Amino acid sequence: MNYVKHLLQDRTFLILLWIINFFGTIYGYMWYDDQLAITPAKFLIFVPDSPTASLFFTIFLTFYIFGKHLPYIEALALITLFKYGIWAVVMNLLMLILNGSLSWQGYMLMASHGAMAIQGLLYAPFYKIKIKHIVVAGIWTVHNDIIDYVYKMMPRYSSLDQYMNEIGYFTFWLSILSLAIAYILTIRNKTTITYHNHQV
Repeated sequence: MNYVKHLLQDRTFLILLWIINFFGTIYGYMWYDDQLAITPAKFLIFVPDSPTASLFFTIFLTFYIFGKHLPYIEALALITLFKYGIWAVVMNLLMLILNGSLSWQGYMLMASHGAMAIQGLLYAPFYKIKIKHIVVAGIWTVHNDIIDYVYKMMPRYSSLDQYMNEIGYFTFWLSILSLAIAYILTIRNKTTITYHNHQV
C-alpha cells in the first residue's frame, strides 16, 4: 500500500498521467464532434460528459503536480470520473448484449472509461474536499442529468435509444451513488481517521 501511495505521488508518474488525460480529453471532445455540431449553444457544455470529467482531472493534476489544490475541481473530478466511467462501461455492455457483438472501439471505450473511474478513486486520499465542494459538484452532476434526459442532450447510442427512460433513471441513481462514494472516501473516512487519532 505504501508503494502505491508513493507511486501516485511520484512526479514522473503524475506527469505521465497528465499527458494521458490531456490527450484523452482532446480525443473525447473530438468523439462528440458530430453531436456538438447540432447541439444548441446553451447546452454545449453539458453534452461531452466523459471528456469534461477527464478535463476536471487534468486540471486537478496540473495543480497537484505543483503542490496546489482546487477542491471544487477535485470534487467534480472524483464524482464525474466515477459516474461517467461506470456509465460508459455499462452502456457498452448493454450494446454487446443487445447486438451480440461490440466493435473494437467499444472495447476500447470500456477499458478507458473503467480506468477513468479507477484513477479518480485512487486519488481520493489526496483531495482536500469538504462537504460544500460535494454539494456544488452534486448540483452540477444532477443538473447535467436533467439537461441530458429532460432536454434530450444525452450521448448518442442509436441501438439504445428505445431505452432512454430506463437509462435516464439508471443515470440519476448512478449520480447519487457517485456522490455517496465521494462523501465516504473524502469526508467520512478522514473524519473517522481524525477521530481515532484524537482517541489515541
